[in-house]
Amino acid sequence: MSRIENVLYTGKTHTTGGRNGSSRSSDGNLDIQLSRPGTGTGTNPEQLFAAGWSACFIGAMGRAAAALKVVLPQDLAVDAEVDLGTTDDAFFLQARLNVSLPGLAPDVARTVVDRAHQLCPYSKATRGNIDVAINVV
Repeated sequence: MSRIENVLYTGKTHTTGGRNGSSRSSDGNLDIQLSRPGTGTGTNPEQLFAAGWSACFIGAMGRAAAALKVVLPQDLAVDAEVDLGTTDDAFFLQARLNVSLPGLAPDVARTVVDRAHQLCPYSKATRGNIDVAINVV
C-alpha cells in the first residue's frame, strides 16, 4: 500500500440517514439529498462515485497527454457507469469508463487512456478491488 507523503486536499462531508439521507461538505459547496437507486429525488453513492472518478480521470488524461505531447480535444468526455450488485448475498461494485476522445487516432487515444488509468487516484484505489473496464468509444 502506498502512503501519502504530502496531503494536497482533504474532502470532508457530513452524512446522515445513509442512502435515504443527506450529505453536506464542510465548505457547503455540496449539499445533497440521497436516495436509493430508482427511488426518491436524491442522488446515490454510485452516481457520486461515477462523477468523482470520471472528473478525476479527465484530469489524469490531461497529465498523460501532456507527457505524450498530445493535445486533447475540447469535447472529450468520460461516461462512467458504476454497478451495484450482489453475489452470494454480498454487495459489490463494478465499473466501466467509456472515454470519448474525438479526433485522436485510436492508438493514441488508447495510450492516453491507459496512462491515465495508471495515474488516476480513483483508478489506483479500485485496481484489484473491483471489476473495471476502460473503453475508448
